[in-house]
Amino acid sequence: MIRFLIGIDIVKAGGKSRYLHVLLIGMRQLGFDVPRFLGTVARLPGYLRQRRRFARLQAQSKLPIALGKVNPQLYDATAQSGHIRGHYFHQDLLVARRIHQSGPRRHLDVGSRIDGFVAHVAAFRPIQVIDIRPLESKVPNITFLQADMMAPLPEQLRACCDSLSCLHTLEHFGLGRYGDPLIADGYLMGLENLHTMLESRGRLYLSVPIGPLRVEFNAHRVFSIEFLLELFRDRFDIDRFSYVDDAGDLHEDVSWDDAAAGNNFGCRYGCGIFELIRAD
Repeated sequence: MIRFLIGIDIVKAGGKSRYLHVLLIGMRQLGFDVPRFLGTVARLPGYLRQRRRFARLQAQSKLPIALGKVNPQLYDATAQSGHIRGHYFHQDLLVARRIHQSGPRRHLDVGSRIDGFVAHVAAFRPIQVIDIRPLESKVPNITFLQADMMAPLPEQLRACCDSLSCLHTLEHFGLGRYGDPLIADGYLMGLENLHTMLESRGRLYLSVPIGPLRVEFNAHRVFSIEFLLELFRDRFDIDRFSYVDDAGDLHEDVSWDDAAAGNNFGCRYGCGIFELIRAD
């Protein structure tokens, strides 16, 4: 079962620590997070001591408020005040900044994170979002269209915009994770549709996982740089390139180096952020 859940190639990597790592991942997939469970057990006595002490203090308060339901938050005291690294944090801010600077006539987005990138852009301009899943919330500056981007495009979406984004989305097309049909070449169909949506010399902001080429079903695909360059050939020109490395740090406006690109810029699971111009 564990081999099925996480991949035989990982299991065969060898070593006791590797097998322990594999076991923990497998148990997490089955709904039991061992490190989280042990951490909770270790922190719970401290929470109970604090709660008893606070109850005594509350009873002596000038304006006592009754204690409500038990709602322990056990990890915040030892965590950092926030996370300023990782794929989504960096790509969302970077691409939103680029769009603000370029001021396109019409910007559309395909499948990017609503409570991250889309929210950033909606703070300063209208944005239309296309996703295979429904979106019930109505927010100023955000309009929504439910559509399968692997299907043939309706006429109104052909050459419809001068600016388009698709962040950490294309790698999922055709894997069924989000209710989409299983199509092995779904990412090719999606990329062709992104190309078709853009006007001549329109700009596409595209981010995907980068590293050794593979499919981690049904989570995502990871694309090698060499493979992506072949996909872009005759479709797009690369204007700018940035990436987030395996440690979660951003490398902005990287000077292209064939040797580094051949090694996927040292990434096993990084995030390549491409600013592409439609080639005609």
